Amino acid sequence: MGFLDALMGRSKPKKANLDQLFALPSAAITLQVATAFTPTGAGAVAFRAAEGGAFATMQSDVESLLAADADTKVEASKDAYGFTWLVVHDEGKDASDLVTNLHAVNTSLESQGFGPMLLCSLMYFNNPQGDNLALVYLYKRGTFYPFVPAAGGSQQRNSALELQIRGVISNDVPIESDLSRWSPVWGAPGFDS
Repeated sequence: MGFLDALMGRSKPKKANLDQLFALPSAAITLQVATAFTPTGAGAVAFRAAEGGAFATMQSDVESLLAADADTKVEASKDAYGFTWLVVHDEGKDASDLVTNLHAVNTSLESQGFGPMLLCSLMYFNNPQGDNLALVYLYKRGTFYPFVPAAGGSQQRNSALELQIRGVISNDVPIESDLSRWSPVWGAPGFDS
């Protein structure tokens, strides 16, 4: 960061550490013991798709690589905001395998120069009471936060449960300290898996 950037109040964004995703299996065990939330076997990566053949080829290669595993299903979809979602389903519901696949998607995008297009990665959980949870990794911040929609299908959040989960997993993953960045991911593909 240069003198002019400091003077103008600009700072370099924090570089994401994709290896932090590998802390999710540990967080999954902590969640299961402390809150009864278990992995659903599904997760997703959201990114802004770029135009051109190179990006389309890279996306196709990633989908083919992940689909080579018989226990893994991959589906792509687009949301109302123009983001592409690659949803990964691990039939064995193995958190480690799922995280490895999510990491592969992120790393492929980043290594091909599309890192700035990444928005977030999610790993989905549910509990016996019927609550759904997504642990959201913010690529540009290098931090996680929980997202729990309130029961009943309305677009309300269960903020109390989100804060409880933050306390439970804060030793396993870096938590986003700015609560205003805990954006809801309504309608995220794969969330109801």
